[in-house]
Amino acid sequence: MGKRFTRTSPVAHTLMGSLLAGASFTAVAQDQTLPPEALDWQPWEQSEASQQLCRGRYVMPGYRLPVEQNPETLSVETREADYAADGEALLRGDVVLRRGNTELEAERIFLPADRQQVDAEGNLVLRDGQALLRGDNATLMLNEDRATIRNSHYVLYEEHLRGQASQLEQIGEARYRLHDATFTTCDPGANTWQLVSSDIRLNQESGFGTARHARLQVKDVPIFYWPWLRFPIDDARHTGLLSPAIGFSTDGIDYAQPFYWNIAPNHDATITPRWMTDRGLLLNGEYRYLLDDSAGTVEGGYLSSDDGNSNNDNRFAGEERWYIDAQHAGRVNSRSNYNLRYGAASDGRYFDDFGGEFGDSDRTSMERMAQVDYRGERWQLDARAQGFQRLEDPLNDTDKPFYRLPSLTANSNWQLGHGLYSEWRSNATYFWRDVDERRVPEREAATGSRLHLTPALGWRGEESWGYIEPRTELWYTAYELDYGERETDRGTSPTRSVAVTSVDSGLVFERELELGNRDYQQTLEPRLNYAYVPRTNQTQLPDFDSRERAFSWDQLWSPHRFSGADRVGDLNRVSLGVQSRLIEDSNGRERLTFGVGQSVYFAERRIDSEGDPDTLPASPEEDPNVNPQRYYQATRDRSPLVTRLDWQINDRWSTGYEWLYDDHREQTERSSVDLRYRHPEGHVVNLGYRWEIEGFDPDVVPGDDSFRNYSREEWDLSFAWKASPSIDLIGRYLHDQTNDRSLEQLAGLQWNDCCYGVQLVWREWVDDNDTARIEDDFNDRGLFLRFVFRGLGGIGQQADSYFERTIPGYRPTPL
Repeated sequence: MGKRFTRTSPVAHTLMGSLLAGASFTAVAQDQTLPPEALDWQPWEQSEASQQLCRGRYVMPGYRLPVEQNPETLSVETREADYAADGEALLRGDVVLRRGNTELEAERIFLPADRQQVDAEGNLVLRDGQALLRGDNATLMLNEDRATIRNSHYVLYEEHLRGQASQLEQIGEARYRLHDATFTTCDPGANTWQLVSSDIRLNQESGFGTARHARLQVKDVPIFYWPWLRFPIDDARHTGLLSPAIGFSTDGIDYAQPFYWNIAPNHDATITPRWMTDRGLLLNGEYRYLLDDSAGTVEGGYLSSDDGNSNNDNRFAGEERWYIDAQHAGRVNSRSNYNLRYGAASDGRYFDDFGGEFGDSDRTSMERMAQVDYRGERWQLDARAQGFQRLEDPLNDTDKPFYRLPSLTANSNWQLGHGLYSEWRSNATYFWRDVDERRVPEREAATGSRLHLTPALGWRGEESWGYIEPRTELWYTAYELDYGERETDRGTSPTRSVAVTSVDSGLVFERELELGNRDYQQTLEPRLNYAYVPRTNQTQLPDFDSRERAFSWDQLWSPHRFSGADRVGDLNRVSLGVQSRLIEDSNGRERLTFGVGQSVYFAERRIDSEGDPDTLPASPEEDPNVNPQRYYQATRDRSPLVTRLDWQINDRWSTGYEWLYDDHREQTERSSVDLRYRHPEGHVVNLGYRWEIEGFDPDVVPGDDSFRNYSREEWDLSFAWKASPSIDLIGRYLHDQTNDRSLEQLAGLQWNDCCYGVQLVWREWVDDNDTARIEDDFNDRGLFLRFVFRGLGGIGQQADSYFERTIPGYRPTPL
């Protein structure tokens, strides 16, 4: 039975400092190996193993000595203790020392008389709950922040990291040196990869380490060598190289090497040189900052001369290509915020050529804005100057958006009691754009100011069984216009006043229902809506921001046929519809929602983008250059029958459906259906179908970018299947049925292992703005590879965010 001694000593505290030397690094190494159990390795139970990437985990065993009430107290247990007359002490035979959370085991521990040094040898083991350190022997200087541990092995429990070093030295306060060191995150006995270095220095104060003659080994085969390597040793942001991104496509190799600059705790920057074999060297950068009440970013890219070697026709060969996007947002006070933004690009195809993941880019414009708002108890105010650069090449004058210089908005609401309410909506805007006013339609040729006031008065009576809401809005709009050099008979100070009246009503019937041994609540909700907008002459009004809305379920209940304020569509119609919901009583979740509705018109809709109340749109027989749907949409006596369905079939399957059917011509105008599968383990399958009749959008004419002189039909299949905790299979196929071609094909594999990950994706796609015109489409394909060494970083192009957008419902396993 061993003797037990208790005393206060700094020994364990200094040993802990040496432990942190290894723990801070994330690595140490040599050829000797220990059995897994000596590294506190615990395999998973059979029931757990199938769901884990690693074969086990590192778990610290229980302390051999109990904790003392005073954390500074040193507990000692040893079989033998020899003391010399001069004060020297030798502890032998399975010596155990504990101080606080740190416990040291060794065969022998020697304490000199001056107590300036501790020598420990023989199966040295040091644990503190976060890490394990083993070694043959150690020397610790108690008053000089110096220590040496020889033939060491270490484990970081939470980081799943282990390593070795022939010698570990503490060479100063929070500074350490490791000789002949390695580290890896692989399971014991599975050195898939490891980092090896002859000399590693760590500085905890600066948060950095350096390694000389470092090499990366895969299966003991060296694959990369650094004469000198600098790396972070904690989770703080540090200046240095980030993981590179490499892409391969039919145009060649695309290599980007980000460099991160930690300027200050609230400032940083990322500089990314990017070499493309088909275009040249592109320099990208991003600067971020965070102040007390504001934050912002500045990003941009610059290519001095486009080599123009892309497979696609590149008319920008030899030209500068660039973009800049700066944003700043802050708070004026508790009720007021402001936003500033400026974006610009050298040309409309910049982001198509350079900006997207896997060749994809969703930027369609660059915003310029200065905005401040106020949110009071009664009033909401907004002041802004705003404009957009439309990213399209070539860009016609008629497609350029108007700038708002400035736009002032004031809105408020009042509850007057007994269901009566009033609203105030107002806006004053000056519109401008840089175009040749002689080359655009007359209604778009003007610049100038617009004052738009829309006070409203309404009443809503609501009971549990239904509601009714009559409402009237007065639209008053006044302009001050300038047509420049355009000769016109239009007035420069037109005005418009028109009332928009509607009555919305509905009933709610409920009943209890049992289906499949489950209790539900079923509703039946008929709805009736009447809207009246008188026909008002608007031929003298410009067209700054209005667009006729395509018909939908929401349009059944809206009195507004146009977006924006420049057009108010004449309307005299009744909409009738019914909706039924199936609500699961146990949790209130809607299992099924089904609705069908239709509008009946009592008058033609003559107001279109021209604003003429006396003339119907031309029919295709009169003018072949008009949208073939416009005349029919204006004169039909009833809307398409709108049907929608949202059905949560069970916890895994759901579907959604929308169908617009013209019961007069007996044809479908638009339909879409989606079938979705979601498995608790992460499997995802999506199948979608979309159909749209030729020229369905009533607001466009042939020649517009959004006009389609064909019936659009597409199929979209995507899936992500987690074949195991290690393997994700992904794919997508988007088919253009109209032109019998694929718009996108994607297939990928993601392999996740305990200490590494691989992502391999093949993609072929069409850069398509308007499916009707295929001669101007861009086609491309590429093979994309990303390889990650867990705990060290990775090489390749990050794809997770693209997969989440392309495959709805998929959440990629992080590499």
